[in-house]
Amino acid sequence: MESIEAGVSWVNGWLWGSVLLILLVGVGITLMVGLRFIPVRKLPIGFRQLFGKRKEEGDGDILPFNALMTSLSGTIGTGNIVGVASAIAIGGPGALFWMWCTAVVGLATKYSEAVLAVHFREKDSLGQHVGGPMYYIQNGLGKKFVWMAVCFSIFGALAGFGIGNTVQVSSIAHGLEVSLGMPRLLTGLVVAVLVGAVILGGIKRIGSVAGKIVPVMSVAYIGLCGVVIVMNLSSLPSVLIEILESAFSPVAATGGFAGSTIMIAVRMGVSRGVFSNEAGLGSAPIAHASAQTNSPVRQGTLAMLGTFIDTLVICTMTGVAIVLSGVWTQDVQGMELSILAMNTLLPASGNLIVVSGMVIFAFTTVLGWALYGERCAEYLFGVKIILPYRILWVLAVPVGAVMDLRFIWNCADMLNGLMALPNLVALLLLSRVVFSLTRDYFSQDE
Repeated sequence: MESIEAGVSWVNGWLWGSVLLILLVGVGITLMVGLRFIPVRKLPIGFRQLFGKRKEEGDGDILPFNALMTSLSGTIGTGNIVGVASAIAIGGPGALFWMWCTAVVGLATKYSEAVLAVHFREKDSLGQHVGGPMYYIQNGLGKKFVWMAVCFSIFGALAGFGIGNTVQVSSIAHGLEVSLGMPRLLTGLVVAVLVGAVILGGIKRIGSVAGKIVPVMSVAYIGLCGVVIVMNLSSLPSVLIEILESAFSPVAATGGFAGSTIMIAVRMGVSRGVFSNEAGLGSAPIAHASAQTNSPVRQGTLAMLGTFIDTLVICTMTGVAIVLSGVWTQDVQGMELSILAMNTLLPASGNLIVVSGMVIFAFTTVLGWALYGERCAEYLFGVKIILPYRILWVLAVPVGAVMDLRFIWNCADMLNGLMALPNLVALLLLSRVVFSLTRDYFSQDE
């Protein structure tokens, strides 16, 4: 077992040390330049779709809005609270700046993923629209690259049980144990029942539930964090200056924080940013492939809002509150740091804001990743695997609530990195398709 753990740690060190971080940012920049910054320039179009009338726009299984909410349900999770806190605790306030930079180039990545997912999607034997990296690799790159599609699907089907299931449930159980004294096993059993009630209904039920829960939870968390920040508004300019200054210079701090080099700030900001919004990972396009739309580009402009909302809004709220509180220099990380920050700024509110936000965020992540893992398994084994996979997914929930997940965390990081590699290669090789579809769509629009 020690040899396995050492091997997993070595792979993680290689993947997340520089290879993936350079590839993720490099692919994002390449796509952004090739798209002539359309993901930034056309953000208003995405928001008009988000707040406009929700209607069916073509073939598909769920409304485009619900596809975005399903995608957000998978990305808005513990990374928005625990991940941001850890990034700042280890990399200093400057990590938040590099998280923003990652999100900006991630707009182009998420846009391109959704465009390809809709363009190359197909119907399975049940009549469901299925798509994602495995399908745009197979249908876009041809038989020579099917092995990449298979690799992505294997990594995705397995990774879901880590990052999308047991890790999230463990965070829920820990939060409720700390705040309410609720036994971890009881939490796991309750969550398993709720998850089963949703995912056994398939993509339409997941999309419907996500379309109701995600907007409410996002607005509530943003609102509560906003109140905290507004109450300390006079300190906000100095906090923003501190974030920018520490992004380009080493940070010296007291307490448990030993100091940070620029590269640590960059690494933590990029890696935690990707962990949060999943741009480049290849998970979100699986949800967008089910959207009722005949326009890949239209869905792409909606999809990129996922990165904007997840990182540039929700992660920013968490990060600014932590830096604003000044407690990030103490020897505390993760959820405890977020709670301490909120309690410092608004006494007695920390548990309510952080724990309730994390519980709901993590629960919806379990729903979103259930779809991602199921689609990956279906690509490998056909529709006959769907019900067994859903049952196994529900059974894994109480296990995650009670087990030690240090090894699972490491495995999840490794599998996520291995998922990203074939997806990023495919995005580069199919970038001309994205550029062509985008150019044709907006030339007609103009």
